[in-house]
Amino acid sequence: MSIEQGIWKIGETPQRLKPKALMDEALLEEQVMQDMSILNTDWLLIGRQVRTAYDKYIDLLAMDANGTVIIIELKKQKTPRDVVAQTIDYASWVTDLSDSEIVDIYLNFAQRYNRDYATLDEAFEAKFKISLSDITVNESHQMVVVATELDPSTERIINYLNEFAQISINALFFAAFEDGGDSYLSRAWMIKPDETQTPATSKSPKGPWNGEFYVSFGDNRPWEEARKYGFISGGGANWFSKTLSMLSEGDRVWVNIPKTGFVGVGEVIGERCRADRYQFITPDGAKTLLETAMTEPYPHLDPTADDETAEYLVPIKWLHTVDREHAFSETGLFGNQNTVCKPTAQKWNHTVNRLKQIWKVE
Repeated sequence: MSIEQGIWKIGETPQRLKPKALMDEALLEEQVMQDMSILNTDWLLIGRQVRTAYDKYIDLLAMDANGTVIIIELKKQKTPRDVVAQTIDYASWVTDLSDSEIVDIYLNFAQRYNRDYATLDEAFEAKFKISLSDITVNESHQMVVVATELDPSTERIINYLNEFAQISINALFFAAFEDGGDSYLSRAWMIKPDETQTPATSKSPKGPWNGEFYVSFGDNRPWEEARKYGFISGGGANWFSKTLSMLSEGDRVWVNIPKTGFVGVGEVIGERCRADRYQFITPDGAKTLLETAMTEPYPHLDPTADDETAEYLVPIKWLHTVDREHAFSETGLFGNQNTVCKPTAQKWNHTVNRLKQIWKVE
């Protein structure tokens, strides 16, 4: 599979912009330092040129809202196969890093490059609006190779590792173009990022997915309204809303409110939609949430928000729900910061079986 990128200027006759030599990797790395969204809007940069115990240097190190560490390696002058092998080698070192070692990596990074936030706790909460203490750091990791091109053999290796070895390694391709003296940068993923969201490794035992979806319903969202009208929701950043797209009609979801417990199970009856636009059937006709008399505040419901930060919902037919006071919580249950995910941890099977027992759900 060869990925070719192009940009066209729209007019009476489409005009393809002229490709130009891509900036060297050091300049690309500098651009990423200024704006991490060049790689992924849902990642927090936590290290640059991170020295490993083997006296090698990881180009970039990042973290997502779930505490997953992302190893990012630029191809530079290495052969395609060498950069993949080196990235996996770095991952073998990252997997054993303790929380304190990762905190120190960020501290050194922040001091050396004068970052806006001095500590990882501050940077994480500013980026994801959740506390670092609420997640498990480095429970898993992912790998990304940044290149202008890869040979077919290396692409087959990356596809094989994802499909058969369940190792999350991806490639991100960049191309440069110019028009009237202006330069533009284009990117393309080898594999759609959502399809490699399963971590490369996990310190918890894994098994096959049981077909049941986990949902994290934010504790600052109106659960009683969700029970009444039938929906789950997420938003504020692309990370928290995009996973709602994983759901299809007929899927079953088990809903957890972080720090509270599991509060409901239901069946998906529609697709993801902006929460301020979806119309529910009420005794007074079809109405959006903004047109209803809600009993709980819903500050995320902002019709002026852009599509990136807007609140989204998925309509649900509830099979069983409880209020917050009767949420089910006990030691050993599965928890995750993703709005929606397909857990493969053994703990998830245990969680679903316990909820079935407690709620008498077939």
